[in-house]
Amino acid sequence: MTDGDGAPEHPTGLVLTTPGGTSFHFDPGALCLELLTTGGPGAHTRYEVLHRPSDLTDWLARSRLRLPAGTVRITDDQLTAARTLRDALWHLAAALAHGRTGDPADRATLNRAAAHPPLVPRIAPDGTAAAPLPADGAQLVSTLARDAIALLTGPHADRIRECRAHDCQLLFVDTSRPGRRRWCSMERCGNRNKVRALRARRDTDPVQGAEAVSGPPHRTFTS
Repeated sequence: MTDGDGAPEHPTGLVLTTPGGTSFHFDPGALCLELLTTGGPGAHTRYEVLHRPSDLTDWLARSRLRLPAGTVRITDDQLTAARTLRDALWHLAAALAHGRTGDPADRATLNRAAAHPPLVPRIAPDGTAAAPLPADGAQLVSTLARDAIALLTGPHADRIRECRAHDCQLLFVDTSRPGRRRWCSMERCGNRNKVRALRARRDTDPVQGAEAVSGPPHRTFTS
C-alpha cells in the first residue's frame, strides 16, 4: 500500500538498536531473514530476544507481516519450534553467504516446519489485507519456513550476503539491480565505513588533511 505520493505506507524492514543505543533501519529483503534479528545459534545467543511467546508476537507486529500482537496464538512449544527454525536458517544463509552449501540436517529442519499448513491470507471487505484468523504458532513457523525455502532455492539464493563490516554479521538478500549492496544499512555500517575511509585519506594525505582543517565544514556521519 502506498500513500498519496506513491511511497510505501509501511516501508519494509526493521528498526534495530545497537548496544550503544543507536537506532537504524535494516531491510534484509525477506521475511525469513527478518527473523534472524531475534537471536541465533552460537555467538548469536547473546542477542536472544524470544524468551516468551509474547516476544514472538511482538516481533510479528514489526515484521513484514505487520500482524498486531495477539493475532497469532503461540504456545511455548511453538516458540521453541520458531527458534529451532531460525537457528537452522542462520546456518544455511550464512553458509550461502560464504559460498558453502550448508548442512543437510538444517535443510531437513526447514522441510519439517514447512510441512504444516501456513498462515492463510485474507482480504477485508474494503479490499485491504486482513489478519489471517484464526492462526497459531505452527502456521507462522510454516510460513517462515516456506519463505526461507523459496529464498534458498530461488533466483536470489546467490545474492544472500553478510554485511561487509568487520564487526557486523547481519545477513540480507541483495535485490538491487546491479547486485552491489555491501552493508546491512547505509545509516549504520555504510556510514561508519565512509568515516573510516575519510580518516584514512586524511592520515595518508597531508594536503587533504590540511584542506579538511581549513576548508568548509564536511558532512558529519554518525554511527
